Amino acid sequence: MREAILAAAERVFAKEGEIGLSIRRLAEEIDYSPSAIYKYFGSKEELLDELKESFFERLLSQVDGVGAKNPDFHARARACVTTYVATAIARPHHYAAAFSSIPTPEQIAVRRNLDWEDFIATRKGQAFKVLVDLVLEGQALGVFDRSLDPLNGAKSIWASSHGLALLMIHMPLLPEMQPCTAQPGGDFVAAHADIVIRGLAAPAEPPQENGKRS
Repeated sequence: MREAILAAAERVFAKEGEIGLSIRRLAEEIDYSPSAIYKYFGSKEELLDELKESFFERLLSQVDGVGAKNPDFHARARACVTTYVATAIARPHHYAAAFSSIPTPEQIAVRRNLDWEDFIATRKGQAFKVLVDLVLEGQALGVFDRSLDPLNGAKSIWASSHGLALLMIHMPLLPEMQPCTAQPGGDFVAAHADIVIRGLAAPAEPPQENGKRS
């Protein structure tokens, strides 16, 4: 029943946006009573939170699969970005619904006081920890700049991935935008992933003088 409600929420959001998304409207969509839906979701906000959790659950599943196929660190790092974007645009209305709400000051206060362990117990937190661990691994290997704060590095990867996902959802022809040479969307996303990961790279070796490092 929860899956049926979530599927209906995605359909309603796709047709009517967040304004049209309500418990009563969902009841009409699936021919069920509002009181029955409230047994599963206490409010519209709770429903949207579940949409977010279900996205990150799918994302974690996809990333786990990609990681198993890409033992090479560079390949895995770039795949984190491309997998995020691909997972988002595979179900664009679900993704848009998951990130449509602007938190209230009260919600922000609650999130600000959220303990790290409680955060990574959520699907979103687990997905973010994947990025933090990725940055830490890159620093340990000497691939990423060791002076970077791992949390900031992870946030930057997430921010760029999220931004591109939304652009690709709202502007499907972005990869073909003139005056750039048209190319398949996958190639563009891969190129973007490469730019993001190279942005975290360790500084180049200092110039050498007379065969010795300066």
